[in-house]
Amino acid sequence: MTHPNVIRYWEDVIDHDTWMAVAATEYARLDDLLRSLDEPDWSAPTDCPGWDVRAMVAHLAGAAAGNARIQESARQAIVGRRRYPRPMLVDSINEVQIADRIGRTPEELVTELRDNGRRGVRTRRRLPRVARAVVVPMGPPVGTKSVGYLMDCIYTRDAWMHRIDIARATGRELVVTADHDGLLARDLVDEWATLHDEPFDLTLTGPGGLRRARGESASRLELDAIEFARTAAGRTAATGVLAVPVPF
Repeated sequence: MTHPNVIRYWEDVIDHDTWMAVAATEYARLDDLLRSLDEPDWSAPTDCPGWDVRAMVAHLAGAAAGNARIQESARQAIVGRRRYPRPMLVDSINEVQIADRIGRTPEELVTELRDNGRRGVRTRRRLPRVARAVVVPMGPPVGTKSVGYLMDCIYTRDAWMHRIDIARATGRELVVTADHDGLLARDLVDEWATLHDEPFDLTLTGPGGLRRARGESASRLELDAIEFARTAAGRTAATGVLAVPVPF
């Protein structure tokens, strides 16, 4: 019997308005989490090598500032190329975001992230269709993607994964719901399925759990939706088809 959630990814695309609603919810949940932290939590190491919680929040605040103002996004890229040359431009930009905020207190970082998170979502929501259609190189295995994909999916997915990182680093409860985290996990699985040709039969458990399958001879895989996201983001080691990375 075919599981009702076994569908082709291209029949289940999240639209722009929904992405923006998800992004707004994600920044609100990040704000709630960060305001629950105690002073020692800010120096806790995260699953991103070299980043403690403070550095991770500085990156998020910088990314939100770049979303809020196109001039700031361009500045980060220009300064990053000059001061912090890296094989991937995104790594150079991350360095700028953290360096810019080296002297800010946790309270200042939380306030900046809250305010620019909201402004950034408004800017992303209003981005003209012609600008959203511009394609940019993402590197292998993804190739080129549209600006709309970056603004809708990647920035939202990045904030989501870092909320997971921070909750794990600090031992705080991760708020997970079917209509938010379940939606993000579904989109993640559907993109993952486009990045390889292997047969699979994958069931995600937890809120918004689902099953996706392709091919007749696939082995059954079952794991928690958040753990699948962490695996796809390279936070945990994986083998076989689960080792296929997804952009964040």
